[in-house]
Amino acid sequence: MSLPPKPIQTSRGKNRVSQEQQPGQQRRGLQACRAPLVKKPGRIHKLRRILRAQLRDVRILFRESRTSLVLFMIILVGSTLIFRFLYTFPDTAKHPNFGEALYATFAMVFLEFETVLKYPEEWYLQIIFFAIPILGLAAIADGVIRFGTALTNKQARGQKWQVAMASTYSKHVIICGLGKVGFRVALELLKFGREVVAIDSNDEGRFVEKAKGLDIPVIIADARRTENLIKAGVERADAIIPCTDDELTNLDIALDAREQNPDIEVVMRLFDPDLARRVQQGFGIHTAFSTSALAAPIFASAAMRLDVKHSFYVGDTLLNLSQVIINPGSHVVGWPIEKLESELDLSVVCYQGGDVTDLHPAPDLCLGAGDQILVLASLDMLQQLDQLNQDR
Repeated sequence: MSLPPKPIQTSRGKNRVSQEQQPGQQRRGLQACRAPLVKKPGRIHKLRRILRAQLRDVRILFRESRTSLVLFMIILVGSTLIFRFLYTFPDTAKHPNFGEALYATFAMVFLEFETVLKYPEEWYLQIIFFAIPILGLAAIADGVIRFGTALTNKQARGQKWQVAMASTYSKHVIICGLGKVGFRVALELLKFGREVVAIDSNDEGRFVEKAKGLDIPVIIADARRTENLIKAGVERADAIIPCTDDELTNLDIALDAREQNPDIEVVMRLFDPDLARRVQQGFGIHTAFSTSALAAPIFASAAMRLDVKHSFYVGDTLLNLSQVIINPGSHVVGWPIEKLESELDLSVVCYQGGDVTDLHPAPDLCLGAGDQILVLASLDMLQQLDQLNQDR
């Protein structure tokens, strides 16, 4: 049974009144108000990001289409100069000006032969008259039309648009591997207002489309390749979480990311506790979690009938957060919080009694039958507490 939500009372502050000071009255809790850790991006921020991605996309499109665009410009400028200096009007024997020559070139490119220039008698100009429409249309078909279509159709471009969006992110978190763990981590990060970029090798992955639906840029690529980490913005990222199913892949990604950005926070998914410890000590990875090491204490505590809610390591020390309900015949009935903490070397992080939930219980608060407490302790201390909590 989990602790139900109750009014929260703090024991810190001069205005706290204990139950002993006002007998017969219930302590009133202060309503807890928790502000989000990071302000979530607003609509204007998202619009700016899309605009920046669009501008970057345009630059990429120009680079990709530069061969066709350069060819089109050569045809346009070259033909204009040829007409300007080599073509003469039959009636006046004068050369056309630049405007007339440019207009004639455009007209020929778009198959409009009724231009200001009449069909010439010179053979070389006749060749130009036939070559301009062919070469011009070829260049347009290969470059300009493709450029416009790609610019307006992001779905057709797929990954290039995802990379363009990722390039606008800064101080974000990169998740490598969009499996069950990776996707749930992304959801938690979004709850805290953090921005996420994902890399996954499977474009048909179960959570790829769901992540895109949450406006998460998803780059379909191998995260072990440096260029793909760069596409995800590893130099600007605040943290990276390699959480694939392969330990060596996770380690490879982590070391590569640290090489590209020495200040990046690395949170790894590892299964072998020995490897996790060596990674922390040998490679300077900030945090390396072993899922088996974290799950094992919970399984063990369940077998010992210890209600452990969560386990985590602080250095090499495993701490457990456990919920304890004080039995009517318990040895600790009547003990103040201070005595319980000193006798068993644990910390009481939350107290619930009656209608009151106190996140900072007073040291002199005495425990009663039916009270519930959350304690932070080692498994040994939890086992001792369980024995003391048995009926006399």
